[in-house]
Amino acid sequence: MTEAQKMLAGEPYSSRDPEMIEQYHRCRALLKEFHALDSRDLDGRSRVLGSLFHHLGEGAWIEAPFACEYGRYISIGRNSFVNVNCVFADNHRIEIGDDTLIGPAVQIYTAGHPLDPDDRILPPGSPAPYLTTAKPVTIGHRCWIGGGAILLPGVTIGDGTTVGAGSVVTKSLPPRSIAAGNPCRILRSL
Repeated sequence: MTEAQKMLAGEPYSSRDPEMIEQYHRCRALLKEFHALDSRDLDGRSRVLGSLFHHLGEGAWIEAPFACEYGRYISIGRNSFVNVNCVFADNHRIEIGDDTLIGPAVQIYTAGHPLDPDDRILPPGSPAPYLTTAKPVTIGHRCWIGGGAILLPGVTIGDGTTVGAGSVVTKSLPPRSIAAGNPCRILRSL
């Protein structure tokens, strides 16, 4: 099993594996190209982002600056919008549905590490200096993730749900909910 396959299976993996490092460098080159494009160059933006992401739906719009780990594990649905300064740590799949709004400075994390440093830090000579695992993050259709929100590994945001600005989402949220806070809690259903 490759390190990428281990990562996507939720097993501990080495982020320093040569294949993973090459994916990282490919992503950095595409992000550099994306950030250098004029905002009016819609064809160029679509071409670069189409190469970067696993899937980019028709009419999806990503604002620069934008950061991600690998790009290839991100799927963004039709007519979805990702505002400035978002960070998608796609060490596992990040799936965003159609017609979804992602506010500025939203952070989506898929990677995790053991809390105990004796388990987290690996001995010298290990393939990587620390132990890493990853879980997917899924955001449904017609959602709104408010600015500065943080989504942690393994969460699912149900269709039509709104997450308030600055929220820290530690658990999955059902469809058609309004949720906010740290930790994020359901305030009401629609």
